[in-house]
Amino acid sequence: MERLKLVLQYFQSNSESISNGICVILALISVKLYTSFDFNCPCIPQYNKMYGLGVMFVPPIILFFLGVLVNRHTGVMMEEWLRPIGKRTKNPAVIKHLFSAMIQRSMLAPMVWILMTLLDGKCFVCAFSMNVDSKYFSGIPNNTGLEMVRILAKVPCKEDAIFKNTTFRKAVSRYVRCYSQAIGWTILLLLILVGAVGRITKPCFNHAAFLQTRYWSNYLDMEQKLFDETCVLHARDFARKCVTQFFEGMRDDSVLRLPLARALITRPRRRGEDNMMEEYHGEERLHGITRQQQVDHLLDAWFQCKPELDVTKMAYRPRALITWEDDCGRAVFSDV
Repeated sequence: MERLKLVLQYFQSNSESISNGICVILALISVKLYTSFDFNCPCIPQYNKMYGLGVMFVPPIILFFLGVLVNRHTGVMMEEWLRPIGKRTKNPAVIKHLFSAMIQRSMLAPMVWILMTLLDGKCFVCAFSMNVDSKYFSGIPNNTGLEMVRILAKVPCKEDAIFKNTTFRKAVSRYVRCYSQAIGWTILLLLILVGAVGRITKPCFNHAAFLQTRYWSNYLDMEQKLFDETCVLHARDFARKCVTQFFEGMRDDSVLRLPLARALITRPRRRGEDNMMEEYHGEERLHGITRQQQVDHLLDAWFQCKPELDVTKMAYRPRALITWEDDCGRAVFSDV
């Protein structure tokens, strides 16, 4: 149980690991879907290829967009790409890194589906059995009165009566399936080779630039997380202040004449020191932002003008209150 908690804490603290885990889950889901899918080729010349290629490529497209949707890097990348420049310049290398990471993770489940269909061969046989040259095979059922295209279109349907007591269907099906498996193993080998070459040659490029790009891409993700968490804390304290202020204002209202009303509307008192510390922390999280207009201006300033990547100015700054905004729409604080 303790190990499971450590694993869960690791995934919760690392968004990249969360994205990798989601992509692996999607890949496993694609495997489960394919194994549970009942493939039935229509065995009609006009529909075989459309059905076979549709089963081979339409689910991967759905899985790809699903991977893009659940990938956290998608939102971070789009926000960084579309945001106004303001006081912080954009780094195209960071956007490219986020885009590459998003595509790589989103392609895992679709590639698993395509490789499974190729190695299984059913979809390929359904789509391309009509393209086989029948003169290389013996045992063609000639007493059916059907054209050769229609006979070849019925190859995926092993229960069809025209292939009774003949090896023609098995020979054609085996021939097309071998092509399908050869393509599947070739694609898998190429993917492994590309991954190995990329892994080996990575140190040959500017590794310092890669580390910088990876650092700032992680920074953008962490910055958005911390901003959301800070907004939640501020909203909770803002709401608590508003609710407490409302009930404190109702304390002396003549309409409210309930027994023990004062005890109900007054926050329970603990030790004086604990009370002071709680109020102090609440005020710290509010940061002097105590009105709706100030909150709206602050959120607008965050989008229009992200803060500069320089924390030296924040080292010994005392508490502050918002007094005005600069030319970028960013809130300017005055010391108290």
